[in-house]
Amino acid sequence: MKNSSSFSRRGLLTGAGAVALGGSLALSGPASAAGSPSKGPTRMRPDYHFSVSDNWKNDPQRPIYLDGEYHYYYLYNADYITGGGGTSWRRATTTDHVAFRDRGVAIPKFSNGNGDCWSGCLVVDERNTAGYGAGAVIALVTQAPEGRQAQYLWYSTDRGRSFKPGSAAPVLPNPGVHDFRDPKVIRDADRGRWFMANAEGQKLGFYASPDLRSWKRVGEFVRTDLGLLECPDLFRMTADDGTSHWVLGTSANGKGRGLPATYAYWTGAFDGSSFTPDHAEPEWLDYGFDFYGAVTYPHHTESGAEDPTLRRAIGWANFWDYPHNTPTLAADGYNGDDMIVREVRLKRGNGAYYLSSTPTSALGNHVKRTHRLGDVAVAGTYDLKVRSNAYDLSCEVVWDPAAPPANLGFELCRAPGGGRHVAAGAYLRGPFAYVNRRPTVNPTAGESQTPVDPAAGRLTLRILVDRTSVEMFVGDGRVVHSHRVFPLDGDDGIRLYAHEGAATFRELTIRELKVTP
Repeated sequence: MKNSSSFSRRGLLTGAGAVALGGSLALSGPASAAGSPSKGPTRMRPDYHFSVSDNWKNDPQRPIYLDGEYHYYYLYNADYITGGGGTSWRRATTTDHVAFRDRGVAIPKFSNGNGDCWSGCLVVDERNTAGYGAGAVIALVTQAPEGRQAQYLWYSTDRGRSFKPGSAAPVLPNPGVHDFRDPKVIRDADRGRWFMANAEGQKLGFYASPDLRSWKRVGEFVRTDLGLLECPDLFRMTADDGTSHWVLGTSANGKGRGLPATYAYWTGAFDGSSFTPDHAEPEWLDYGFDFYGAVTYPHHTESGAEDPTLRRAIGWANFWDYPHNTPTLAADGYNGDDMIVREVRLKRGNGAYYLSSTPTSALGNHVKRTHRLGDVAVAGTYDLKVRSNAYDLSCEVVWDPAAPPANLGFELCRAPGGGRHVAAGAYLRGPFAYVNRRPTVNPTAGESQTPVDPAAGRLTLRILVDRTSVEMFVGDGRVVHSHRVFPLDGDDGIRLYAHEGAATFRELTIRELKVTP
């Protein structure tokens, strides 16, 4: 993708690392993605979220399933801290979507005369349609020689470990537009062909191909009210009522309309050339500030078959308004985390279909300590004895609908003196649920808000805290708030509050988490 402001989102990195560090650098040595051995001490690196080994990462690429594990590729710049530009594709593998093993660079940057590789996608060509052998891994990647974005084919015959360019010429040339990137390809089984959605400014271009090498434009999806569209996504799911539906997603920027700038999606119908949404307004996979460039990918059963009722999603824990504003550079020698991998299901409620997100269930296998605090009644404030930097908190907050408190929730990442914290809860006089990162160190001040119903008298919350991130899942996960924050050393307290009234935090449970190499 490319930045909608003045600097490039993929080729943005020339000189960026040195500027962000402000000339003051005390590196501890490179560390590794969650689940891999660390090569040095860390202070701010997350304990159970994916993070880049060193230097820089941005966009996730849709993982593929091969030989019993998921292969996750992402954009990586090994020269970020020294001020070098460009991105390569780096690979990690996982079997549980929590612990990842770093596998190194699969496509080095500046491998050919077409420049570095930006975002794209991978498919496994089981039928040898492209001519590189049955089971070859094909990557469709944006490159921009002389600033002209186009889509290029790369192929791998060693199960995705390394790639070679299929040709110096693009398989989808630029027709003369400024924004032309982020191809996302699926197998259109109903028509026996490949289908591509491509980001083209305020539209998504639709293309079809028999062989991944020759593409024909067949349609488009236009939105002029969501900023620059990037990183498209298209998939079919079976809902909880047994019906099948298509979902079209894209990273979008709705801030001009008071909407998120994360992953927008629509449910609807797809006929091979056009997508017809059920409703004009999009839903959002996240309502926080830091869930951009997200991708979804299918779940595979033990037999290797895709499960149409379950997908997973992973999003970049950053945003292009402040990509270099992170103290992890000086503390740990890197800039680049992801939010937690989610399990995503399609549900029907109130006459519409929507995606419901929950943290991946494998988090339960990485619990190092559990605190079952039971029902905690609060009128005012209550400080927990539990202190932690990395945990999974869950409860149901209940109150009297006839006399609801004005404000309830948690102060997370709380400083010993009580000033700095992240507030997460519900302001019932709004009424809205919120995550407010203004009271702590963060890239930019702000509070995300989503509607709640005070008359319901209850609200289910699940909150993930992991050193530099806070993610709040509300209710069944139709609403999620994901935020980047930077607590200082010792900011690990937890306070409960119910102001101007009372509430009970039922079955309050805190699970401390750590991915052990």
